[in-house]
Amino acid sequence: METKIPPPIVTLIFIFLIAFSNRIVEPFSFEFQMPLGVVIIICGLAVLILAVGVFKQLETTINPMQPSQASKLATTGPFKFTRNPMYLGMSIMLIGFGVIFGAKLTVCLLALFVLYITIFQIMPEERAMEQKFDDWEDYSAKVRRWL
Repeated sequence: METKIPPPIVTLIFIFLIAFSNRIVEPFSFEFQMPLGVVIIICGLAVLILAVGVFKQLETTINPMQPSQASKLATTGPFKFTRNPMYLGMSIMLIGFGVIFGAKLTVCLLALFVLYITIFQIMPEERAMEQKFDDWEDYSAKVRRWL
């Protein structure tokens, strides 16, 4: 299975699904819901930006649709803790949007997002990294796919 839809587009689709899930299940609400959701989104965005910074520093491709174009294996910064900090950041952002919208189905939709990204994005990327980098096996044995 190969990548077909860019991960930022997949993330936007899931944001819309979270927002519109309130038509199926009554949303929750609580005091400081909006500020908490915004803080969570900012945290997810920070993780994503840190990961992009590592790619820029290494001067390797950030294009998720062309994983075989990577010129270096990222193992520093957030890549010390997760092999996929960009997708982790997107997942954290989805949680933030779920809080903002008060969407009770956020956990279910987040699980679907993680499953989709793992199968259609991460696994093809990992196959490309394994073929391209000799140190991939050691790195993947030490650092988890998500957390």
